[in-house]
Amino acid sequence: MQYILAHDLGTSGNKATLYDMEGSMACSAVSPYPTHYPFDGAVEHDPAQWWQAVCACTRDLLERGNVSAADIACVSFSGIMMGCLVVDKEGAPLRNMLIWADTRSAKQEKFMLERVSMERGYRITGHRPSASYSAAKLLWIKDNEPECYQKACKMLHAKDYIAYKFTGVFATDYSDASGTNLYDLEGRRWSDELLEAWDIRPGLLPELCAAADVIGKVTPQAARDTGLLEGTPVAMGGGDGSCATVGAGVVAQGNTYNIVGSSSWISMAASEPYYDPEMRTFNWAHLDPALITPCGTMQAAGYSYSWYRDTLCPLEYPLLNRHTEKSKPGAGGLIYLPYLLGERSPHWNHNARGAFIGMGVSTTREDMTRAVLEGVGFNLKIILDALEKHTPADSVTMIGGGAKGVEWLQILADIWGKALLVPRYLEEATSMGAAVAGGIAVGAYKDYGAARQYNKIVSTIQPNPANAAIYRELYDVFKLAYERLAPVYEGLARVRGVGIRG
Repeated sequence: MQYILAHDLGTSGNKATLYDMEGSMACSAVSPYPTHYPFDGAVEHDPAQWWQAVCACTRDLLERGNVSAADIACVSFSGIMMGCLVVDKEGAPLRNMLIWADTRSAKQEKFMLERVSMERGYRITGHRPSASYSAAKLLWIKDNEPECYQKACKMLHAKDYIAYKFTGVFATDYSDASGTNLYDLEGRRWSDELLEAWDIRPGLLPELCAAADVIGKVTPQAARDTGLLEGTPVAMGGGDGSCATVGAGVVAQGNTYNIVGSSSWISMAASEPYYDPEMRTFNWAHLDPALITPCGTMQAAGYSYSWYRDTLCPLEYPLLNRHTEKSKPGAGGLIYLPYLLGERSPHWNHNARGAFIGMGVSTTREDMTRAVLEGVGFNLKIILDALEKHTPADSVTMIGGGAKGVEWLQILADIWGKALLVPRYLEEATSMGAAVAGGIAVGAYKDYGAARQYNKIVSTIQPNPANAAIYRELYDVFKLAYERLAPVYEGLARVRGVGIRG
């Protein structure tokens, strides 16, 4: 039997999964690696630890799955996006990678916006110019580590570096490129205008290709390190967000999904970018080159729930979820604003903070629990409403760890007024997307529609009309609460001494 090996390089570790050609998961393995915090705002990974994790996972899968290396038809990848790893001409990292969570480049963001307006940058790349993306991180290296910048041959993402380790080829795919702030989304090329405006060497950017392109074959050294056969085809794969999109079966115009993890986003497949007039949402390149993925991401979704549990109500999640049965929709008039980490979509306010509003002597722990789940749902509805101004969504497919809780799913269905579709694979959707790209690369699958066949819907959550009516009224109150508190957030930021960045 033939298998596709998918490596998903995440923030906390690498997850490797073997899928057979019928889309069934045969075996998976996880190898963790640390995240490094050298100073406030700096968040890094050591690329050597990625490779160690990839090698360990590969050997583990071959052994535990009782799979011969000759049975691996293809290797493909998914990885964290919006990072910056500079390597020399031999592919050796010149420093640790600045990962997506790194926010040290606020000064560089300001420089970028002095040279290119927010609106112009958004129109070219589909994203706001921001310290969150690769370009600002690269400029930080240029300004603060000039010798490193001068020695750099290429800037890579996590999966790009691992693909290089397997093949000796420098490349990236369109989806990861769309997270750099340097990619012309509609032109499907690196933007000469932005490179010139921000004085970045064009040669630092790797060759562009599709996620389903075979970029090379496993080298003799990679074969010795991983236990794979020399010459095994290697597909490029894509950024983790875009791989999750495919894994969720969002592969045709109007398909929509939500992933609930520590953060959460709502995204859909579209034939063209959606440029929101208020720039609340942004656009990724889909793994399918014919599609774009309009998207909105909130910072603290599952994180809000875990913070609440760890800080105020230390119960196991199944017990905590049952609190919703003891609190009616609307949580007794209690609202939770889920802005513990500031916010990206829809407000783009670094200074925003979390809040419970409406507590009284009758407020219970159960009300507070339900309010947290509802608050995340209300914030995601603002994102969904913005996306639906472009393309209506008949239903929303749910993936991620948060999709395991049926109580939360019912709350989301009621707030959004949408049917929620729950597929077979929830937390494996990202690696499934990478595997489908690999399958297309070696001719096993015709197109990305294979994802819908292999990650089939197993249940549907319908909205409760009575609850939905309550939430429609409370939704306006939720939005008003943020608007009225926005000046308060700015005042608190001054007290904290962090400045006004939102």
